[in-house]
Amino acid sequence: MFGSDALSILMFLSFILLIFSGYPVAWVLGGLAVLFTAIAIIAQVDFDLPVFVSWNFSTLIADRIWSVMNNWVLVALPMFIFMGLMLDRSGVAQRLMKNLGLLFGGVRGGMAITVILIGVMLAASTGIIGASVVLLGLIGLPQMLDQGYQPELAAGTVCAVGTLGILIPPSIMLVLMADRLAMPVGDLFLGALFPGLLLGALFVAYILGYAYIKPEVAPVSENRPKVDGRLLVQVMQSVLPPVGLILAVLGSIFFGVATPTEAAGVGAFGATILAWANRELNFMVLRDVVRETTRTTAYIFAIFIGATAYSLVLRGLGGDELIAGLLKDLPFGPDMILITILLCTFLLGFFLDWIEITLIILPLVSPVVVDLGFDLVWFTVLFAVCLQTSFLTPPVGFAIFYLKGVAPASIQVSTIYRGVVPFVLIQLLGLILIYTWSDLVLWLPAQAY
Repeated sequence: MFGSDALSILMFLSFILLIFSGYPVAWVLGGLAVLFTAIAIIAQVDFDLPVFVSWNFSTLIADRIWSVMNNWVLVALPMFIFMGLMLDRSGVAQRLMKNLGLLFGGVRGGMAITVILIGVMLAASTGIIGASVVLLGLIGLPQMLDQGYQPELAAGTVCAVGTLGILIPPSIMLVLMADRLAMPVGDLFLGALFPGLLLGALFVAYILGYAYIKPEVAPVSENRPKVDGRLLVQVMQSVLPPVGLILAVLGSIFFGVATPTEAAGVGAFGATILAWANRELNFMVLRDVVRETTRTTAYIFAIFIGATAYSLVLRGLGGDELIAGLLKDLPFGPDMILITILLCTFLLGFFLDWIEITLIILPLVSPVVVDLGFDLVWFTVLFAVCLQTSFLTPPVGFAIFYLKGVAPASIQVSTIYRGVVPFVLIQLLGLILIYTWSDLVLWLPAQAY
């Protein structure tokens, strides 16, 4: 079986190398599927190598792509994307920043805590990393810098909190993972809720501790107002609309009132109503949101098609058996094998986007994890937390470049890199805690059922 193993390794290494060529990922994946199908046929005919891929795979690929496009679970993707983009344009975050900033103005590090709380609410209602980072960078970063915050702390806070949207449900990453693993989306939503909130709490604890040890990095606002009933009413008025939208979406899923696809429709409609209530909805806004939703959805589904073709050919070459054999042959116990998988995922996040890792790597390693006796929901949430760091790790840390695009000129890329390092370590600490206490993931799904 040397021929199949060699072609599998070569196919995977070709993908890693071509990612840096600048070609669209979808074309790279689809092109490699066609190329290695041809190479496999030549290897069979001319060199009599035992390779089991033929042009019949083209028909199989077409059938598999049709089944992907015909999946009702994936209908939730464009609606969740629309919901996030519309909420971004609704003005809700700006009102939250203003009122929560006044409420926490007397706390050292209060402005950063405000950004974290808003980021958690955005994460639970958008799931769009680019939109969250850009929005927090526009409304939160200048205020922290004007208040005298250390630039690294301010930039790191915005980047790290913006990435929570990929984990806290409703998350488009969790929807894709559920589809790839043929498991209920609701299970992953329930399992990822507490880990996502845990990371937010760890960020807050870090800000409070760092500001206590070094007060100069996060000074208290000099013009902080007195906290009275009127301010509390303003805060409640700004908090209740997004919280209500979150409860409508997640609550309907968790309590079995609606499927994730139906809840996505509720969220899209609710975000539109919030934009209308804040007088931010007009034809231009609706047109821009629909266009951006179409672009983002097309980008994800194009990668879906390419990854489906790529994965099918890789499996036809025996790539899944090769990876399973390599992992099971490691001289470790099950726990160390699982840690090895997570470590490799973390390292791949330095170079690959979460979409490619989710669509290609996750389906290859998940059968091994199940064979080792681990709960698949627990592992998938661990995998998702690990992937969250990919937005912060160089050289392909997308959150870093999203922020750089909207940050003041004084904020250099090197400043953002230094700022995200503590938050990457905090995310790894969260990963360790979730690994140690599996009930952080499994308790809520068990209660729901």
